[in-house]
Amino acid sequence: MDIQEYFSLVFSDYTLRTITLGTAILGAVTGMLGSFAVLRKQSLLGDAISHAALPGIAIAFLITGSKDSNTLLLGALVSGLIGTFWIRGIITKTHLKSDTALGLILSLFFGFGMLLLTFIQKQPNANQAGLDKYLFGQAATLVESDVWMMAIVTGICLFVLLLFWKEFKILLFDKDYAKTLGFNTKAIDILITSFIVLAIVLGLQTVGVVLMSAMLLAPAAAARQWTNSLGTMVFLAAIFGAFSGVFGTAISASQNNLSTGPVIVLVASFFVLISFIFSPSRGLLFKKIRFIKNRRDLELHKTLAFMYHIAETHDNISHPHEIKILNNFHGFTRATLNKLVGKNYVTLQGTTWCLTKEGFESAANLYNQLNRNDE
Repeated sequence: MDIQEYFSLVFSDYTLRTITLGTAILGAVTGMLGSFAVLRKQSLLGDAISHAALPGIAIAFLITGSKDSNTLLLGALVSGLIGTFWIRGIITKTHLKSDTALGLILSLFFGFGMLLLTFIQKQPNANQAGLDKYLFGQAATLVESDVWMMAIVTGICLFVLLLFWKEFKILLFDKDYAKTLGFNTKAIDILITSFIVLAIVLGLQTVGVVLMSAMLLAPAAAARQWTNSLGTMVFLAAIFGAFSGVFGTAISASQNNLSTGPVIVLVASFFVLISFIFSPSRGLLFKKIRFIKNRRDLELHKTLAFMYHIAETHDNISHPHEIKILNNFHGFTRATLNKLVGKNYVTLQGTTWCLTKEGFESAANLYNQLNRNDE
């Protein structure tokens, strides 16, 4: 099945429609909430929370003996929240920095989760098979109830974002100012973090513990390249996340033996790469173009200033000078001279040049401006 056939079947085939809707919704909600994690410089938080959720899945199975996705994800949510509050406690109660606390919790919880999974797999209960899908995700297991759950959580997240938008924005950019206004910054911070945990837990079944942090951060990182506005960034991150889910699912379904979760992450990473290169304000391509343009403008100004020093030694600014005299200037190029001619700053007659009145006045203004800056 090719991609074109996939999109023709997605509206009629129950399985394809369910998986596509689920991954699109997941991408949108993780993109929205990932924006706050990126701007708060908590990029490792998603990785720590997703790994911290693993023992919760294993413990939920040990208690219930059931692989019901809602039960397992509830255990993951509890475990993820515990891990998050432990991270906060380590940062506030000790002298350790956030990256150290995140690394400690990530390693501790993931190691404990893998220990529990190994223990479960060695039990005689045949029902334990398939729990390892939460490591790398298995989008094919999504059912309609899972999609409805994702949609409800996304709706709640969107409602809370709009309701507390001002508080979130102030806390994000100036926490001290938020305190002076009387906002309960601790409660707002816990609210944001809790929703990030919830979004990560929702994606474990689709993308898995190992790759979930990329799903949280990649759309937000891509969106950050295109805008300085928080609202625009959140919107773009949701769009990038949703498209990553749709196209990742399409590519996975159109090829044999391709896991959906890793492909979605690769598509999201592709959006990041495109954004890093082609975004107008921060993209590497446009930065290079601006650098080359600024360098050429500098060479042009230096050449014009050199011509001005030569021309001002004569009473008549239109006095012709040989082009070869410009070779004494290190930054001179024929292309720069042609640009000055195109700007009507210089006229050429055979092997001689002379400044126009416009060129002399422009050079004088530039020279005076440079002198003022030096003073």
